[in-house]
Amino acid sequence: MYVKIKDLRGKMPKLVGVPTGTKLDQMFFKLVEKNGEFVKEPLGGIPALSVINIVGVPDTGKSLLVQQFVLEQVKHGRSVLFVTTESPANFVGANLIRKAKVLGIKREVVEENIAIIDATEESLRTNVRALLNTMSQAIKELKIHITVIDSITGLYEHKESTARQIVREIYNFLKKHYQTALLVSQKRSIQDSGSSESAGGLAVAHIVDGTIVLDKKVIETSWDRKLYKLPLGSTLRLIRVDGCRLCPHDTRTWVFDINDKGLIDIKVPLRDFIAEEILES
Repeated sequence: MYVKIKDLRGKMPKLVGVPTGTKLDQMFFKLVEKNGEFVKEPLGGIPALSVINIVGVPDTGKSLLVQQFVLEQVKHGRSVLFVTTESPANFVGANLIRKAKVLGIKREVVEENIAIIDATEESLRTNVRALLNTMSQAIKELKIHITVIDSITGLYEHKESTARQIVREIYNFLKKHYQTALLVSQKRSIQDSGSSESAGGLAVAHIVDGTIVLDKKVIETSWDRKLYKLPLGSTLRLIRVDGCRLCPHDTRTWVFDINDKGLIDIKVPLRDFIAEEILES
């Protein structure tokens, strides 16, 4: 079966941004014609209806990033489905309420607009079909268009050979239900911390619409200390949009902090950070 593009009129999504509450909102673009030329214009968020993989080694800020994203949606009046395979639902809920307070979002708004599916229970974590049925019910009844899964790796831990099949099934489901989604992926210890590869291999990154990689570098040597102008034992945090098939994006690696409020604060491109440190020395 084939379809002509003209037959897709009315079905093709518009390229608009869904805000993340971070500088990532300025790192995805659309091309706008001005004075006969096409120029880049910030999208204002990740592309709507995209499925984005959030990849990183432990303690790089993956969960903090998706929680910040969730609360940004609530602030804009959107309902969110949060699927957790790591922490039980009551712990996730408590974290979101605490962070919402820091952001000035009322507790009742969070409680009303975020639905949590606790997939730490084996009956859902090991049965993707049952999980998708539960997600479908929540999405339809609550009219949800934003989904977060933290982490998708939890659905195929100890059976990575099934990763591609599971991720494909979830990706197709999210597309069918017109979801804008963030999927958190863990890395194995042998994988390059700065690559888009995660547990389950590169197949995960190949299936989704885009990947955001979070990384960290511990300052361990005198050369590191001299290059980055950071004390020994400190941590340099890095973030990069590794790819996005739906729109142009900033390909640079950026330096970010996790501030005292537990929020992601993206600072400057790494190359500018190093240049500033060298000039100051």
